[in-house]
Amino acid sequence: MAASAAHAQAPGIDQATLEEPNQKMREVSTAELKRTLANKTAVVLDARPYREFAMSHVPGAQNVAPKPGIAISMYVSDVKEVERLVDGDKSKRLSEELLAAGFMNVRRYQLGIPVWRALGGLTEIELEGVQHVFQSDRTAVFLDARSAEEFRAGTLSGARNIPQSAVEPGKDVGEVRKAKDDGRLPMEDHNTRIIVFGRDAIQARGLAEAIAREAFHNVAYFPGPFDALRTTAK
Repeated sequence: MAASAAHAQAPGIDQATLEEPNQKMREVSTAELKRTLANKTAVVLDARPYREFAMSHVPGAQNVAPKPGIAISMYVSDVKEVERLVDGDKSKRLSEELLAAGFMNVRRYQLGIPVWRALGGLTEIELEGVQHVFQSDRTAVFLDARSAEEFRAGTLSGARNIPQSAVEPGKDVGEVRKAKDDGRLPMEDHNTRIIVFGRDAIQARGLAEAIAREAFHNVAYFPGPFDALRTTAK
């Protein structure tokens, strides 16, 4: 219900922040973060443990989970702005370390991955995350964005095919509409985990964007080549 409401009210919610008092740095809204990612105007960091990051993260984010003896300032350029992606004390501590290292324009996105997804934001999944889901989550849906011919020649066990080349602009149209009607998409539960993969990142992301437009709230795409999945997700 909350996710559906978020989609319905997205224009207003996109601008929301937590507005915590006495902050040393400015928060960014979901809309601002989307612009940052589109324009590539800042280094975007995710300070969660790597396993959480591998399962689902904002596209293009770098994982900077604390590692012994490595300062967080070693991960980032001293030219671009820096944005943080997680909330809580860990984010505050790492942000303060960046400020102490001389990075003056540090901003924080505190709403978290669940809100990001609820507002239509895409997430990427790392190879380790795909392996974990493939082996452990029997409810997950894997979507192959390659052509029907490539799909028939070999895919992941249990994967369903929605060719990205057949996807049309807009909502509830074309191949995506057919997939909703014929069971390739999990219409009974829009919170089902959906993993999209393809020949490459562009193909996988194209289909993932189309699926997310249909109010599926847990969509991630694998940005690597299909060959990487074929040799590891068994």
